[in-house]
Amino acid sequence: MAETKVERLNEPKYNPFTQQELPACKPLLVPKLVVITFMFIGTLFIPLGAVCLQASSEVVEYTKRYDDLCVTGATNSDKEANLLATSGAGTDCQVTLAITEKMKAPVYIYYEMHNFYQNHRRYVKSRSDEQIRGDAAGAMSSCEPKVYTGGDSKLEVSPCGLIAWSFFNDTYSMSMNGQNLPFSEKGIAWTSDRKEKFGNQEALNFNDIPEYRGGGTITGPVNENEHFIVWMRTSALPTFRKLYGKIDQDLEAGSLITVDIDNRYNTYKFDGKKKIVLSTASWLGGKNDFLGIAYLTVGSICFIFGLVFLGLLCKYPRELGDVTLLSWNKVAKE
Repeated sequence: MAETKVERLNEPKYNPFTQQELPACKPLLVPKLVVITFMFIGTLFIPLGAVCLQASSEVVEYTKRYDDLCVTGATNSDKEANLLATSGAGTDCQVTLAITEKMKAPVYIYYEMHNFYQNHRRYVKSRSDEQIRGDAAGAMSSCEPKVYTGGDSKLEVSPCGLIAWSFFNDTYSMSMNGQNLPFSEKGIAWTSDRKEKFGNQEALNFNDIPEYRGGGTITGPVNENEHFIVWMRTSALPTFRKLYGKIDQDLEAGSLITVDIDNRYNTYKFDGKKKIVLSTASWLGGKNDFLGIAYLTVGSICFIFGLVFLGLLCKYPRELGDVTLLSWNKVAKE
């Protein structure tokens, strides 16, 4: 009886990839290889951690909290009430930063927020990327619960959503030793964000009613407001910094930097904190010792394990394939 050839549907072509016949490396973890691996990782990571810590130590940074200085009140509830009484105008205050170590240009200005969860799922999803790009037909449903302004006049908000509506609106001006200290507020946002993610449309009904205001206002084309673009890139942790400006001159040691603050943003409602930060940068970025400490810790542990295994290998040597020394009782007797 002749065999009939059955044609199988969607059968993959025969090749080493689909049949899992590609050559593979299967290292045998003999004691010498384990010792060499641990020693190599330790020798590599320890100097790398030292370099990272050195780069972080070169960063000069000064931080000053100001939310508790700009509004009077015994509790956060009292401070919130006093801030809301200004109907969105905010309160004025000053903080002084004493520069004890020279800061080489560029010096970056950040505002730092505490206890603000920009990573909350509902908060992150409350935006319309199509609308931000200037697409008039962009979906608005994703902006819930902030699609319209409050009150009786349900006016459509553009840009809509909780992220945009909570836009940070404190402002700063600076002087050094009594003289005006200029700083640039351009070039603080990602170029790709300015050119591709934000359109040149005008903001519509965006926080222009003080009693319903959740944050700052926007004037002019959306893609020209770099503070807003920086704010819209949400942070992963409840404590974060966002770039506000850049000072293009050196700050000499012994200088006094006075920061005039227009305090508007309501952090008192959620027991948050606000800080002003001046910082330089290294090739590794801002001041952060975590990476260097992590490299040193892992490298040191690997190096110690390598020495321990090397000692055991020297004391209890065995040939490859010799299983006689695998019995702990025999090793203990010897």
